[in-house]
Amino acid sequence: MTKSDTEIVVEDPTAPAEDSPPIASTRTVDTVVMILLLALAGLMAFDNWRTGISWDASGPQAGYFPFYLSLILAAASLWGLAKGFIERSDRVFVQRDQFKRVLQIFVPTLLYVVVMQWLGLYVASFILIVGFMGLIGRIAWWKSVLTAVIFTVAMFITFEIAFDVIMPKGPLEALLGY
Repeated sequence: MTKSDTEIVVEDPTAPAEDSPPIASTRTVDTVVMILLLALAGLMAFDNWRTGISWDASGPQAGYFPFYLSLILAAASLWGLAKGFIERSDRVFVQRDQFKRVLQIFVPTLLYVVVMQWLGLYVASFILIVGFMGLIGRIAWWKSVLTAVIFTVAMFITFEIAFDVIMPKGPLEALLGY
């Protein structure tokens, strides 16, 4: 092998640009997550303490095991916070270009969940699939619409007809008598 053969680098066209500024460090994200977990553990501990964390004549009360699990979660969170302050790390957690790509998926998915309440599962799914394929995937619109129609009809047949599962419905399903 020659030296030029070992130096071949595969470029990732979806990788963030070299000059993309960092948004958050790993230490910052770890600290925020540990604080949120600690707060959740505190809430769980309080609620389970209120429910009952001791033994009675029939055995453990409803909050016994969850209370001690919340104490374990709190201890792990405190350990993570302490470790984060002892071991200083300024590694980049996410860059601006990476965060934009995450938002390209998160925002439409969040809108899908909200819109599903009014349009129903099937119409919202159709819109989501067409949007993802057409706008983000840059796939031809006719292919996006055809795929969305096939998938939505298959979902409808599976859930509504074959298994008779109650799914969120909107005005279109009401027009069709479902």
